[in-house]
Amino acid sequence: MAKLDRPEVEQRLKGLNGWTLDVDAINKQYTFKDFPEAIAFVNRLAPEAEAADHHPDIQINYKRVTLTYSTHSEGGLTTKDFDGAATADRLA
Repeated sequence: MAKLDRPEVEQRLKGLNGWTLDVDAINKQYTFKDFPEAIAFVNRLAPEAEAADHHPDIQINYKRVTLTYSTHSEGGLTTKDFDGAATADRLA
């Protein structure tokens, strides 16, 4: 999968709500009602990420879940990252 160039990254980012660009990654923090809800979100996301063979970095802080997507093998962002972000938004 080819790394996206900066203009394409910026264009794709416009199609996502609440995601931010951080060098060669995109990030978003989700806030849930409580810790079990945060964990339930991660549990919904895990099989989707596994099926896509593309896994975000996940940070859980009580009721907040922060996802970071980047395609490490390509050294930056690819369509897989934006597909993963869209999936996460759908499951949140």
